[in-house]
Amino acid sequence: MAAEFDIVLFGATGFTGKLVAEYLAKREQDGLRWAIAGRAADKLAAVRNELAIDVPVVIADSDDAAALEAMCRRATVVISTVGPYQLHGSTLLAACASTGTAYVDLCGEPAWMRQMIDAHHDEAQRSGARIVFSCGFDSIPFDLGVLTLQEAALARFGTPVPRIKARVRHMKGGFSGGTAASLKATLAAAARQPSLFGLLSDPFALTPGHAGPHQPGGLLPEYDATLQSWVAPFIMAPINTKNVHRTNFLLGQRWGDLVYDEMVVAGLGDLGKAAAEALAKLNPFAGDKGPKSGEGPSKEERDAGYFDILFAGLMPDGTRIDAVVTGDSDPGYGCTSKMLAESALCLLHDVEADGGIWTPGAIMGAPLRDRLIARAGMTFTAG
Repeated sequence: MAAEFDIVLFGATGFTGKLVAEYLAKREQDGLRWAIAGRAADKLAAVRNELAIDVPVVIADSDDAAALEAMCRRATVVISTVGPYQLHGSTLLAACASTGTAYVDLCGEPAWMRQMIDAHHDEAQRSGARIVFSCGFDSIPFDLGVLTLQEAALARFGTPVPRIKARVRHMKGGFSGGTAASLKATLAAAARQPSLFGLLSDPFALTPGHAGPHQPGGLLPEYDATLQSWVAPFIMAPINTKNVHRTNFLLGQRWGDLVYDEMVVAGLGDLGKAAAEALAKLNPFAGDKGPKSGEGPSKEERDAGYFDILFAGLMPDGTRIDAVVTGDSDPGYGCTSKMLAESALCLLHDVEADGGIWTPGAIMGAPLRDRLIARAGMTFTAG
């Protein structure tokens, strides 16, 4: 029996949630059955009025297990924008796993993700729930960028590349307030439970039972001989690299013992070195910098954003093959909201897979990439 709703958007009253609702309303006018959900009826009504959308409202609180389970039973796919997930997401994820409901979110909290994998992966396999974390800027461009590069390597060389350097060449726009809140919650949790620091620093924290080769730390500025440029640490690398290794793990180590890192291109010569050192000291989430959770840039600011990421693949003999991923709007809000919505639609329309806790690259891969190229202003090229 078909669910009442194709998609339920949980957290529609938040800044990113409203962007996802706006995107769904504009993109999906051909019979999509969807609803917005949250804990406050008046705020949900305000969203409907603000966006001029005539969709049902579902009332559920992130701590109300019975309400969340009832909501999940009405949906084929649940989109969750209610973070930090380690504070507000566990009950919903448990409800999806038990009811067999597909789920996508924006999570960049690896300690919580590992806890959920340990607690619910087997149950999701039994129920058929397809649960997918990290369906925004962290980590879709990187996850699918590696996939795109490895496809090209297999076509050219007949074997995957064992070493990939992801380098953020250009980016305009910020990280979301939710990302900042999630990072602060993660650090607070680690302060209370110091054992979490080991998990946070482990590139293979999301591959239970599997440890791959030594990985670059990426914590200090360095000269990258491949690009002949200075590079600096990338603040999202600790989550993206874990997701890339989990994708490889879920695909049966299709790419072998991959060595992978992510850094920001700072520039050439002494100026590049100085820029890399300055970037290494910069914390965009320090103090009161950046937007608060629920806040974000204007439409004009979002539309002016972009990103460009190079993936340099190296064969053992030094032969190089590249891939490039770009996005046409602010990575933390504009592109992220489109990626999250298209991930839900991809699970709804394009992907039949077993239940479990997945990554975007492992469960959706090329079909999601095709959607993002056709509908979400992104490009993926390789050669």
